[in-house]
Amino acid sequence: MQNMSDQIVHVVKRLRQEVPDCLASGVVDMATGMLLAVETTDNHPSEVLDLLAGATLDLFQGRTVLTIEDIFKERRGVTSSEHYFQEILVNSANLTHLFVRNNQNEDIVAVVVCPKSVNIGMLFASTRRVLKSYTGA
Repeated sequence: MQNMSDQIVHVVKRLRQEVPDCLASGVVDMATGMLLAVETTDNHPSEVLDLLAGATLDLFQGRTVLTIEDIFKERRGVTSSEHYFQEILVNSANLTHLFVRNNQNEDIVAVVVCPKSVNIGMLFASTRRVLKSYTGA
């Protein structure tokens, strides 16, 4: 059986191989705010990669996002600590970025970057399929 670090590296590689037109993939640990693994077709400065982890943390668990979640939980009588936001799609000028929380471990978020021309349905389906095959990553 693979340890979690090996699983994460394997997930990142499979995402790059199996998601159509994937330019980059990575995994962020929300508990530490660290980028655990990344694979990309391009060279990116380390400071940009470090900022990716922080931006992912802000998207899913920034102060305002947590406040919105708390308000909805209160109004709906939900007492669990589960986060509402599970998948976030961001389009930039030329790229599409998909951020997906792991179902088994909410602290793990996979990031996939493709050209903006990617088929969004295939992007979601391929990413979900790869992530579903891993329990810890």
